[in-house]
Amino acid sequence: MTQEQCTHRNNVQSSEKPHVYKVGIYGWRKRCLYFFVLLLMILILVNLALTIWILKVMNFTIDGMGHLRITEKGLKLEGDSEFLQPLYAKEIQSRPGSPLFLQSSRNVSVNVLNGKNQMVTQLVAGSKGIQARGKKLEVNSNNGKLLFSADDQEVVVGAERLRVMGAEGAVFSNSVETPHVRAEPFKELRLESPTRSLFMEAPKGVKIFAEVGDIQAACRNELRLESKDGEITLDASRIKLLRLPEGQASPTATRQTVFEVCVCPNGKLFLSQAGTGSTCQISNSVCL
Repeated sequence: MTQEQCTHRNNVQSSEKPHVYKVGIYGWRKRCLYFFVLLLMILILVNLALTIWILKVMNFTIDGMGHLRITEKGLKLEGDSEFLQPLYAKEIQSRPGSPLFLQSSRNVSVNVLNGKNQMVTQLVAGSKGIQARGKKLEVNSNNGKLLFSADDQEVVVGAERLRVMGAEGAVFSNSVETPHVRAEPFKELRLESPTRSLFMEAPKGVKIFAEVGDIQAACRNELRLESKDGEITLDASRIKLLRLPEGQASPTATRQTVFEVCVCPNGKLFLSQAGTGSTCQISNSVCL
């Protein structure tokens, strides 16, 4: 190409207007974009309003939410709380001066597990009553004194007085060891065995004492007072032995209105009219 041709071409190109390319979104695409941006802004505002409403209703604060507060000592709940799943805590206590309520529609169970995840102690409070399982049960007073204790070997009552309020009293199927049995003031004390025998034994003696009132001992077959090494003392201003059989006195003996109490070798007692001498040997027929 000659120099004249190049000059003419450049002049022609320079005389033409430059072509401008438009860059962007126009028409329906632009309107859809604006619509989605507006919808997104509306969703953001609605979401922000709902978040603020939830924070207000749930009472979210820096220390916790609702009735739940996070303190240095742990979690603090105010009001009624409901747990749908198991609760694991080292310690549960109420506010100072307020009681602690544990409520359930079925039962409340407290289980203690050992290192092998085996239950060693259990306390169940249900509609049928309270059940406790464990090796030993102890009840202590405020000053640490033992009031009640029970295990597989024995049951210990550490209180100064054991009171049975039932109308039928206390029923013991086996022996009872106690240093003192006393009724309440103005109440009668009854030791009774309806179908079997009643034994009272002590290595140093048994003392039956009534400050006010009478002492009655009744049985169907035999009433035995036995002292192996000592004596039996009946200390009273008047001693009555009712319905004793009367022995037959000798017709030649001098009869008196005074009787003497005689004892047979087998322990039976009978009366004999007193004479100048003892008349007990005359009524040997009563001892048969």
